[in-house]
Amino acid sequence: MPHVTPLLVIAALLALLPYLAAAFFPARLTGRARTLPLWAQIAAPALLCLPYVLVSLDAGNFAWPWLAVYALFPVAVACAARLAPDDPRAIWPQLAVLLAVGLAVDLRWFEHAWPARLSVFNKVLLLDAGIYAFVVQRPIQGAGFDLRLRLRDLAIGLREFLFYLPIALALGLALGFLHTHALTGQLADIPGRFAFAWAFTFFFIAVPEELFFRGWVQNLLERRMGRSAALFVTAVLFGLAHFNKRAAHFNGRYVLLAAIAGIYYGRAWRQDRRVGASAVTHATVDSVWSLFLR
Repeated sequence: MPHVTPLLVIAALLALLPYLAAAFFPARLTGRARTLPLWAQIAAPALLCLPYVLVSLDAGNFAWPWLAVYALFPVAVACAARLAPDDPRAIWPQLAVLLAVGLAVDLRWFEHAWPARLSVFNKVLLLDAGIYAFVVQRPIQGAGFDLRLRLRDLAIGLREFLFYLPIALALGLALGFLHTHALTGQLADIPGRFAFAWAFTFFFIAVPEELFFRGWVQNLLERRMGRSAALFVTAVLFGLAHFNKRAAHFNGRYVLLAAIAGIYYGRAWRQDRRVGASAVTHATVDSVWSLFLR
């Protein structure tokens, strides 16, 4: 665990502010942004470099090239989104931009900029860049990025978790990907540990990935492929995005389990087109895995 300093706290708040503002106050954020002059709307995402500046100064590894990356890449993403055709069926320009953002995250292009164990900043800042482009500047309609959760979101999310659970257990244990183990610590501590793991996973893993894969990618693909094909293709892409997780080589077992999970995450999202619902499924799967089966 890195030593928490005032600069790290400020950097974390600056990184989380766009994400949380868009998740809880999307209309207000979009309305405020559109009152700015055009040059300011284009330049605004350059401010996403500020968390990098604070963290790197705190760690003593500031580098001008990385400052340029975190200032210019979000601006390029926003400009590309603004220039995309305003046609619901013209999905390829948006998908091309999303591909660039997704590869930057998945292949860890920019993570060397950060001190050890602080690379989560990279993921959040690239998420902020996507949010500015596709929630504020040129919204992808029907994404369902609203974290004001309803009881129905929880019910749908937990239902899809229960559908996926027996498949994951049977296949994961048979492949040797999942492993049961004895829990450490007091039984009374388990609910608190699970709640913390679930909340952390929900905000920092599940919501970013569900917004990207379901709210944006599956949503766009549905317009050209239909619901079933888009669900399947997005699930495969989601699985492939895990090819280098927890292994130095292609992790085929992780890809397979993640792709199957992606079907249930996609089902949860498309029920009411709500990122919150699929993020509930995703966070519950990951939390059960991390505490009981890893």
